[in-house]
Amino acid sequence: MLSTTVIDTKWMGRPRSIGTVLLESDGHRALLDPGPASTLPVLRQHLAARGIGVTDLNAILLTHIHLDHAGATGALVRENPNLEVYVHKAGMLHMADPAKLLASAERLWPGELQHLFGETLPVPFGNLRMLKGGETLALGSRNLEVVYTPGHASHHVSYFDSSDGTAFVGDTTGFHIEGEPYVAPLTPPPDIDLEIWDASLDAISARNPSRLFVTHFGYSNDPAAHIAEHRRNLQRWTDLAADIQRNAPDQNIALQEFVAAASAEIAQRLPPAEVEHYIFNCGLDLSWLGLARYHRKRAEAGANRANTPSPS
Repeated sequence: MLSTTVIDTKWMGRPRSIGTVLLESDGHRALLDPGPASTLPVLRQHLAARGIGVTDLNAILLTHIHLDHAGATGALVRENPNLEVYVHKAGMLHMADPAKLLASAERLWPGELQHLFGETLPVPFGNLRMLKGGETLALGSRNLEVVYTPGHASHHVSYFDSSDGTAFVGDTTGFHIEGEPYVAPLTPPPDIDLEIWDASLDAISARNPSRLFVTHFGYSNDPAAHIAEHRRNLQRWTDLAADIQRNAPDQNIALQEFVAAASAEIAQRLPPAEVEHYIFNCGLDLSWLGLARYHRKRAEAGANRANTPSPS
């Protein structure tokens, strides 16, 4: 028998912020994106309510290695050394030694990592299973196709469940509360790449999933409409960031202008009860930093091409 259970980890005490998925099939149990270590007590409670302990788990599947998705992995492996951890090859070394990952996160959330995400422990290299995209994972009688979906992060994969057509897409299709009309892009530094992101959205669409599971938060039952909405909003935020970057007198003012404009857009599209929740969870300051970095890198690449002599 197959069972798919969404676990609301209530990150920072807020429901519908980070969702972990428990996949059960013929006695095989896997967690998809276990979340940060700060939410482990809630995760344990949900597992215990189903009569499951951490030692009963067989695998962890990571869409990508950002702390809100993967931070609890090392602690779970320490408790259950038999866990297999599936992760894209670009993220493997960072899971085995998270020092650089944590240093990068500390620059984004100075002094707040422990409060937000808890302690991120390394995963022994022997527990890691490398993904490149193109694999099919057999979890009991459940088969998951792995597709490489970079754009949000260079180490991002999505999982497609052949049993019911669900696509587990992590952050590739943005932040979306189940049942709401708005999809907010998630564009933190350092890996944002709009061109390859577009190709990743094409790859998801090409598989005609019956529904998407979005880590932040829940199911989206019209994948085509969801992806189209995400594309529109991502392009609009990208253009907005470029315009602000050209005209703002300094980066602090630019950040404030972007956050204000994105917040206003969210407020226009959502009922009042959801606006603050979206703004809190979307990390609009991080989205600005990611998009600003993307535009700087493109400008630098263009300047380098312009300064490269043509072959004679």
